[in-house]
Amino acid sequence: MEGIEQWKTEAQQWLRQGIEYAHQIPPTQLYAAVAVLLFTTLLLLIIRLLKRTKSNTIVLSGLSGSGKTVLFYQLRDGSSHQGTVTSMEPNEGTFLLHSESAKKGKIKPVHVVDVPGHSRLRPKLDEFLPQAAGIVFVVDALEFLPNLSAVTEYLYDILTKASVVKRKLPVLICCNKTDKVTAHTKEFIRKQLEKEIEKLRVSRSGVSDADIANDYALGIPGEAFSFSQCINKVTVGEASGLTGDISQVEEFIRAHVK
Repeated sequence: MEGIEQWKTEAQQWLRQGIEYAHQIPPTQLYAAVAVLLFTTLLLLIIRLLKRTKSNTIVLSGLSGSGKTVLFYQLRDGSSHQGTVTSMEPNEGTFLLHSESAKKGKIKPVHVVDVPGHSRLRPKLDEFLPQAAGIVFVVDALEFLPNLSAVTEYLYDILTKASVVKRKLPVLICCNKTDKVTAHTKEFIRKQLEKEIEKLRVSRSGVSDADIANDYALGIPGEAFSFSQCINKVTVGEASGLTGDISQVEEFIRAHVK
């Protein structure tokens, strides 16, 4: 008890000395010191907050059968996992990209989410977009034309979401299965998608706002649509999940998860 009382007495003495010292400092200097302290504290808090909120999540989206799940496994462990079936629940994982597993030094793990492409399950996409650093929209380059309408509508819905436009989320349109001889090129796919989005944009512009579920409009009025008009950056790349040629997907990921 004596030790505690002695500690209290010393603490009171230090407090009195501190108050006396503060009274001796001119008010202008005291205010300036307090202002500097508050500014420094606020700056440190902002820096820490920015570091915490920097996302490492990449979302794989696209129609069922486009090869999203194969890409997920190639990114994770370099295997195509042939025989995978259509996903009914999101595949998630946080890992170093397989191509970087042997690299030395500090490498940031990537959180990859493979969202099911079935129309009934697409609302799950909205659960992950607020945390995403980028979107890989996978297109089947082999069966592109038969699915053109469905692909266009899904891509249009993504590009007009508030969670994508406001945060300027980068999008990679990944033309998958390009190892096949009859697969369409990324340039052909890009041009066809731009043409179809233009048609969709025109048709939806004639519908009342109350009937449109999209948050934002695409393109520039009076001009033919192109991906360069998007507020967020939209690029087109190629890949082959089955052969493991996914370098353009990996480059996109590392450009936005550092």
